Order: sequence, then structure tokens, then C-alpha cells
Amino acid sequence: MSVVRGPVLLSYVAFVLVGVSAGVAGVLLPTQIADYGVDMATIGITFFTFSAGYLLAGSTSGTLVQRYGTRLALLAGAGSFVLSALVLGARPSFLVFVAVQVVAGYGTGLLEAVLNAYLAGLPSATTLLNRLHAFFGVGALVGPLLATGMLTFAPWNAVWLVLAGLFAPLTVAFGLTYPKEAAASQEEGARSGLLGTALRSPAVVLACAFLAVYVGLETAVGNWGFTFLVDEHAQAAEVAGPMVSGYWLGLTAGRFLISPVAARLGWTTAAMAYACLAGIAASVALIWAAPAGLVAGAGLALLGFFLGPVFPTAMAVVPNLTEARLVPTAIGVMNGVSVVGGAVFPWLAGAVAEGVGVWTLMPFSLTLALVQLAIWRLLMARTR
Repeated sequence: MSVVRGPVLLSYVAFVLVGVSAGVAGVLLPTQIADYGVDMATIGITFFTFSAGYLLAGSTSGTLVQRYGTRLALLAGAGSFVLSALVLGARPSFLVFVAVQVVAGYGTGLLEAVLNAYLAGLPSATTLLNRLHAFFGVGALVGPLLATGMLTFAPWNAVWLVLAGLFAPLTVAFGLTYPKEAAASQEEGARSGLLGTALRSPAVVLACAFLAVYVGLETAVGNWGFTFLVDEHAQAAEVAGPMVSGYWLGLTAGRFLISPVAARLGWTTAAMAYACLAGIAASVALIWAAPAGLVAGAGLALLGFFLGPVFPTAMAVVPNLTEARLVPTAIGVMNGVSVVGGAVFPWLAGAVAEGVGVWTLMPFSLTLALVQLAIWRLLMARTR
């Protein structure tokens, strides 16, 4: 493990920064809506363009790694993100604002896919992956605080200039830390047909659907939770921002704490997941029924806590869903497809909130929580 300690630590740093970029998004949305003079449904188009780039990254990451190696694939991902952040930092026209999300999504998706695949090939991969996603939560916790603080003295696009400044040295570090690898034979990859085989597996398709709903729920609450607290519970922006950070703090704490506690109690992975999924539904119901903003804020933290372990746990059960040679491909497909849910469901939540009211965020989220639980039951029926 000492040989790869540097790359592993750098992967954690990368996920912290990816988490920061995700965490600032929801706080910046109201300011961007006001700046460009659009409504929530229109700004939601960016969810789709970002996801298009992310999905493209998921479908090309394997080829990039095969042809050019992990290091160059990571350089491409980080470089793409820096480019998009600089464009957003220049406060472009709305059309460019929407279009450049494709580049941002591609950079983010490439970083996540390549780093997940890299750690999955190391000893103690399950532990490493859980920590990796926990560090995403660390960044997502910092993001709302950073954005809320900067908006008190700077425009929204200045936040993106800061992100560009953070990702630039990360790009250099990837080039210095990760080893240069020999590229694999392209013909060998073409003959294997792993992607098509994985997509024909009902268990893999169910796993993709599960993560699409999960990411949709997590992102919908993360993006619109700030607006929900301000409009529905009349919380000041300076209060709502830290409350949203509490949501991401709960997500991080759940990834660090729930799995070890479940192991001490002798729970199986499936039992732990069922407990988390039940906790998610109960937390959403609590927020929906909350009589005051402080209770809703506490419910958000609790919701994040139970959401935390779900994504890495879904990745961890993949070896029980398909044959060993398909595991890396299945993980890549799941990671890529999950972003579709991260676009569709937050956009739908915003469109419904625009037409009916932001109070609909909680019944919408409860529906997703119950669908998620139903898919997990179907998925567990197909485990080996």
C-alpha cells in the first residue's frame, strides 16, 4: 500500500474538491436565477447539460484509460473542469452558461469514474471506496459555507474562479503523482464486449436504476433544500446556508460511522442498507411535517446521515450481482447512468416547485425514497 499512498491520498483530495463544486451549486442557484432573469425550470436545463457531459465521461473513461493510462485520463478530467470553471467565472451569456455545463460534467464525471476504477483495483477496495465517497461529503459540507460567505461580498461567478484556482494545482499534482502506464491493446478491449454484456444483465440494470433514483434524491434535496428553507420556512440566507451544510455533514458522517457500527452489530450489508433506506423515508417525512425551520434543518442533517452509505454500499454489492470480469465495467456503467437521475429528478422537482410551490420538494422526495426501497428489494432478490 505504501507504493500507492500518494495517489490514494490525492484521490481523496480530488473528491473533496468535487464535493465542494457540488455543494456550491444549490446555494448559487437563486442568485443565478435572478442574474439571468429565468425561472427554476429554465435554470434546471443545466442539470441536463451537466449530466450529458457526465454520461459521456462514463462511456469514454474506459477507453481513455486503456489507450492513455490513468494519469492522462485524470489530467483530461481535471483540465476540462478548470476550463469550464474559468468560463463560468467570466459570467458568460446564459446560452454559454448552459452549454459549458457539458464540459464541467465531463471533467467531473471523468475524475469520478477513473478514480473509482483505480481504487477498485487496489487491496481493501471496499474501505478505500467508502472513504473516497466520504471525502466527497467533506467537500460538499464546505461548499455551501464557501458560497454563502462569498455571496456577501462578491458575485456568484467569483465562486467559480475560486474553484478554478483550487483545481489547477490538483491537475499538476495528478501529473506528478500518478505513474505513467502502458496502454492496453485496443483490439483486446474491443473483443471483450464487456459493456454490452453488462448492460444485458438484469441485475446491473436494476443497480443502475437504483443509483439513478438515489442520486436524483440526493441532488434534488442538495440543490433545492436551500430554496425550500428560505421560501417555505422563511429562513435567512445566512441561516439556510449552514443548514444545507448540515445536510452534507450528515452525508459525510453516515459514510464514516454507519458501516462500522453495523459491523459491530453483526448486520449484513443488505440489512444495513434496509435500515438506511427506512431512515431516509422517515427523515423526509419529518422534514415535511416540521413545524419550524430549525426542525427542518435538523431533519436535513438526519436525511444526509442515512443517505450517506447508500451509494458506496451499492458499489460494494456489485461482485454479488455479476461475474468477476464484469465488475469494473458494471461499476463504471452504474456511476455514469446515476447522473441521469441526478439531472431528471432535480429538474422535475424544480419544475413542480415553480408551478405548485417549493413545499412539494418533500412529498416528491418521499416518493423517490419509497421507489428506491422497492428497487433495492428487487436487487437483493438477484444477489448471488
